[in-house]
Amino acid sequence: MKPKTTQQEPVIKFAPAGSELDALAGGYHGAPYKVLGQHVADDGDVSKLVVRAFRPLDTEVWVLDIERGEKHAMTKVHPAGIFQANLPDRAEKIAYRLVVAGKDGGQHEIEDPYRFNEPYITDFERHLHGEGRFLRSFEKLGAHFRTIDGVAGVNFAVWAPNAERVSVIGPFNGWDDRVHAMQAYGGIWEIFIPNLIEGFDYKYAVKSRYMGYKVDKADPYAFYAQVRPSTGSVVWDINKYEWQDDKWMVERTERQKLDQPINIYEVHLGSWKRVPEDNGFLNYRDLAHDMVDYVKKMGFTHIELMPITEHPFDGSWGYQTTGYFAPSSRFGTPEDFMYFVDYCHQNGIGVILDWVPAHFPRDAHGLSFFDGTHLYEHEDPRQGEHRDWGTKIFNFGRNEVRNFLLTSAIFWLTHYHLDGLRVDAVASMLYLDYSREPGDWVPNKYGGRENLDAIDFIRTFNEATHEYAPGILTIAEESTAWPMVSRPTYTGGLGFDLKWNMGWMHDTLKYFEKDPIYRRYHHSLITFSLVYAFSENFVLPFSHDEVVHLKKSMLDKMPGDHWRKFAGLRSLYGYMTGHPGKKLLFMGGEFGQWREWTEANSLDWHLLEQKNHQQFQQYVADLNHLYLSEAALHEVDTSWQGFSWLDLQDIDNSIISFQRKAAAPNDYLVVICNFTPVPHLGYRIGLPHGGRYTEIFNSDNSIYGGSGIGNTNVIEAEEISWQSGSHSAEINLPPLAVIYLKPATT
Repeated sequence: MKPKTTQQEPVIKFAPAGSELDALAGGYHGAPYKVLGQHVADDGDVSKLVVRAFRPLDTEVWVLDIERGEKHAMTKVHPAGIFQANLPDRAEKIAYRLVVAGKDGGQHEIEDPYRFNEPYITDFERHLHGEGRFLRSFEKLGAHFRTIDGVAGVNFAVWAPNAERVSVIGPFNGWDDRVHAMQAYGGIWEIFIPNLIEGFDYKYAVKSRYMGYKVDKADPYAFYAQVRPSTGSVVWDINKYEWQDDKWMVERTERQKLDQPINIYEVHLGSWKRVPEDNGFLNYRDLAHDMVDYVKKMGFTHIELMPITEHPFDGSWGYQTTGYFAPSSRFGTPEDFMYFVDYCHQNGIGVILDWVPAHFPRDAHGLSFFDGTHLYEHEDPRQGEHRDWGTKIFNFGRNEVRNFLLTSAIFWLTHYHLDGLRVDAVASMLYLDYSREPGDWVPNKYGGRENLDAIDFIRTFNEATHEYAPGILTIAEESTAWPMVSRPTYTGGLGFDLKWNMGWMHDTLKYFEKDPIYRRYHHSLITFSLVYAFSENFVLPFSHDEVVHLKKSMLDKMPGDHWRKFAGLRSLYGYMTGHPGKKLLFMGGEFGQWREWTEANSLDWHLLEQKNHQQFQQYVADLNHLYLSEAALHEVDTSWQGFSWLDLQDIDNSIISFQRKAAAPNDYLVVICNFTPVPHLGYRIGLPHGGRYTEIFNSDNSIYGGSGIGNTNVIEAEEISWQSGSHSAEINLPPLAVIYLKPATT
C-alpha cells in the first residue's frame, strides 16, 4: 500500500532556537537527542509530535508513520540540512522511518538513529566506570549489535569526557562527521545506528572543547581492526563462535598448579612460519594446526604469544598496542583466533598472551591525546612518557584508565579462554624513575621512587583476573629485586603467580658465553641463582629479547667450533631443565637457529635438512619429555624441599651436581653438569643414598651429535661419603654435557 502524503504546515512551530540549530549544524551541540528525533511539544492545551532530522546531503526528507502508512513532508529549518515535521494529530511517540531524496532525485527509506534515544549504558554502570569498577565494560563500550523495537543495528559507546562532539564515521555515512553525532551521558558518548551489519569500517570523529582539536580515532574497545596500514576499527560480532574446549577449561586449574610441569614455547606468530610464495602471513587456523602438532611433538605445555593485540607497526613486535580488545587482523578474524585457542585446548596446550599495560604508542588514531586532553596518559612528560621507547605511560591513578586496562585483561581471559597473561615491562611500572635521569621524574607523595598508583593497579589486576577467570596464570616480566612479586596480595605481595627469573637468565648466559677455559673464574655465575631461587615462583626464560639486537642466536652465543657450540647449547638446556623453575624457550632455539631472530621472515626451518640440527631438535624434544615425565623436575619448584646441592665446589673443573626431588620421599634425580670440553672418566660423584642408579639421560649421547661417552651399566653407590653425599660412585662424565641419574626401582 502506497503511503498517503500530507502537506507540511505552512508555519513551523516548536523549532529550537537558531543558536541551538547553529550549534548542531556546527558540530558543537553535544546533545543531539535533545533536538533530533521525535519530541512531544505542548501547544496550549494540545500536545503535538515533532520530528527533526539532520540530513546535510539530502534535498528532501519525509517522515513515514509506519502504523498509519502516512508520509509527512519535512521542512528545512536550517540551511545546513536540519529538517522538521509537525504531526498535529499525534500526541505520543510513534514508530517511524525517514524517506530521503538525494540530489539524484531517487528516494529510499532509512531508519532514523535519533528515534532510538535510550542509552545502552545505565546510570549505575557509568557510576561504576567512574569508580574503576565496571570490569566487564567491554560488554557495553565499543560497538555492539542490538535490536531495539524490532530494528537491528549497532550501539556505539566511547569515553571522551572532554570532547565537544563525537561522531561515528564510516562508509555508511560517507565518513561525514555531521551525520551520526553521538549523545554525551556523563563523559560517555552513545548512539544506536540501525541496519549496520558486520564488516563495516568505522572511527570516532572527535572534536575537543579545547583548542579546536579534531581527530579521527579508532575505537579503544574495538573487537576487530582494519589490516595495517589502515587504522580504522571494524564492526564485528564476537559472540557467534561455538567453543569445544569444555574438558580443558574444567581441568585447567589442576593443569596449571605450581606442582605441574609448565614448559612454555614463546612464539611470534608473524615469523614462526610464513607463506613461502610471497612471505605473507598464515591464518590463525593454519597456524593452529601446524603449531599444535609441533608443540606436542616437542614436549611443550604452553604457547606464549608475543602480543597479538592489534598494533600498527610490525617492528614493534606487538608491544606498542593500539587495540586492547582486538586480535591482530594480520592473521584473520576474531573467530579465527578463537579457533586457534580452542584447537590448542582440545590438544592439551595452554595459551598465554603477552599483555602490555605499561605503555602505548603515540599514533594519532590511538589512545594518545584522545579527546584533546591527556586522557589515558599523564600530562606531565616526566610521568607520561617513556623516552627510550617513544611511548606514553598510562595514568594508573585515574579510575577510568584502570577500568579500561582491567576490563581488557578480563576480556582476553574470559571471552577468548586464554590461560594466562604475561605482563610486559612490570619494572617500568613500579618505579617512577625507571630509565630516567635525576630531576626527570616526579617522586610519590612520600618522596619515594615507587609508583604507588601502578602498584595498586597491579594488585587489583591480579585479584580481579583470578576472580573472573579461576585457574589462569599471571606472569610478571620484572627485572629488579622488587620483593614478593609472586606472593599473594593479602601478604603484601603483588599477586602474580610466576615471575621471570631475569637474574638467572643474565648470569647463566654470561657464564655460557665465556670460553670454557675461563669459566673457573666465574663459577659463582652458575651457582648464585640458588641463593634466591625460592624467593619467588620463577620461570626460567630464554626469550626473544636474548636473540636480537646483536646478541646473537642461542646457538651462536656458545663459544668454540660447531661441535662445541652444539654441545654447549645442549649442556645449557640440560642445566636449565634440571634447575628449579618453570621453563620458557623462544622459537628457533629448539632446533639451533644460527641467525638472530627477525620479525620480517620465517624461522630457518630449512636448517632441519641438516643432520646436526635434526639431532639437536630431537635432543630438545627428548629433554622436554623428560621434564614432563619426571615429577622430580617440576613438582617441587618453589622450595628447598625440591633441591639440594651435592657439589658446587669443583671450580677448577667447572662441574656441579645437585639433587632434584619430587614430593614422594624416594622420587628424586641426580643432575651432574660438566661445563668444559674435558671428559672425566672414573669421576667420583657424591650420591644422596645407597643402592643402584641408572643414567636416564645424557646430552652427549651420539644420537644427539655428542661423543657418546656415558654410563650404560648400572651404577652401584658405595658407602663412601663424598662431597655432600652419604654415598658415592665413579662415573664417566662426558665433555660439555649434562647427565641425569635415577635410583633403580629394583
